[in-house]
Amino acid sequence: MKSQTAIQLSHVSKVYANGTVALQDASLTINESQFVTLIGPSGCGKSTLLRIIAGLSSASSGRIEWDSQVRQELAFVFQEPALMPWANVKENVRLPLKLAGISKKASENAVLEALQLVGLDGFALAYPRQLSGGMKMRVSIARALVTQPNVLLMDEPFGALDEITRSQLNHQLLDLWSQKRWTVVFVTHNIYEAVYMSNRVLVMANSPGRIFAEVAIDVPYPRSEEFRISPEYNKYCRELSARLSEAMMESYTRV
Repeated sequence: MKSQTAIQLSHVSKVYANGTVALQDASLTINESQFVTLIGPSGCGKSTLLRIIAGLSSASSGRIEWDSQVRQELAFVFQEPALMPWANVKENVRLPLKLAGISKKASENAVLEALQLVGLDGFALAYPRQLSGGMKMRVSIARALVTQPNVLLMDEPFGALDEITRSQLNHQLLDLWSQKRWTVVFVTHNIYEAVYMSNRVLVMANSPGRIFAEVAIDVPYPRSEEFRISPEYNKYCRELSARLSEAMMESYTRV
């Protein structure tokens, strides 16, 4: 059965007013329910590409095509949780529905379901100052999920966390994805995270920012912690590391 295309980018570029080419000629097809990760050095256009997909930044040239239903049901998780310190967890999660004009009563079930999905239903009345860094990021994810999206765009959501918390949230997010099968586009600098979670990893290079290579992670889901210590996992990590080294070397020769 042929997969349905969710997002298609054709020759997308982003050039800033000062002439800096942030992204050059990016072409990419993402199918429904894929988990696609963008990885590369700082300044290679990962976040720029993600923001263009989200509609938070405009492309200078090229075309972006969406499945019409998918485009209406998109959520974005930023690098920082950006929670309102004066509001409790429940009200932070409710924010997108409030902005959409949905009443507190009508949104109650959706908020509680989102908190249950991330395992924070017992902290609905807690305030951000009472939460750990990992819990704050789970609130941020719940806030994205409360709108019941088809597409989840995530810009290095676990980058500031310690490795133990990061590993736990990788596993929890993958469990959620296995249940809901959103289309996910995920940005990271972490090779191990990319291999563990993704169907496909797109390696990006800089000077200018561009898609350099793709590594398909041909391992079935669900993926347990045993996968992280398997020879297959190590093989994919080595392959991805090699592609990243090639991308960086080519970037240096262009400077």
